[in-house]
Amino acid sequence: MNSATFRNYYRREMAEAVANVARRINATVEEGKDSLDLSKCKLISFPDGVFKVLRSVSDKISAITLADNEMKAISSKFFSTFTQLRELDLQGNVLTKLPDAVGEMEHLTSINLANNSFCVFPDKLTEIATLERINLEGNSITEIPLEKLIAMPALKWLNLKSNPLDSNTQSALESPQQFEVLSGTAS
Repeated sequence: MNSATFRNYYRREMAEAVANVARRINATVEEGKDSLDLSKCKLISFPDGVFKVLRSVSDKISAITLADNEMKAISSKFFSTFTQLRELDLQGNVLTKLPDAVGEMEHLTSINLANNSFCVFPDKLTEIATLERINLEGNSITEIPLEKLIAMPALKWLNLKSNPLDSNTQSALESPQQFEVLSGTAS
């Protein structure tokens, strides 16, 4: 494939991805949906223009899926815009951290961060009193803030499978917790 052919292919792919995102956003707004699915849209970040388009319905959106994109970061603006969010699916991206604003989510019950690039447990998650489910399977986390997790009032389920947890963390997780813990390496 020569460079001109590649450029044309790339432009076509990007135009298709933008059109796909626009279609999904318009459907959410026009149909008054309470969820937004932008999975598999080749996003590297949450598009800034989307905040403007969704301004009128952002407080109605309770679930957002941004799974299987190429996102390296998610902005504080995302969390301050979608304040009523209950479920957030960010699996299959390349995230390494979350902004501090995630700790201010008052309604979030479930967050899926599986198959990203986290090396450190996103500590701000432990500040979300409503959080029931945390999925961090398939990251590179070695330690977790167990005391803070135990203090979380709503936590029921924590998935840490396929993380290189250190032996102290692994043995601490083997003792009974008030929430279900999935851990261990992939076989």
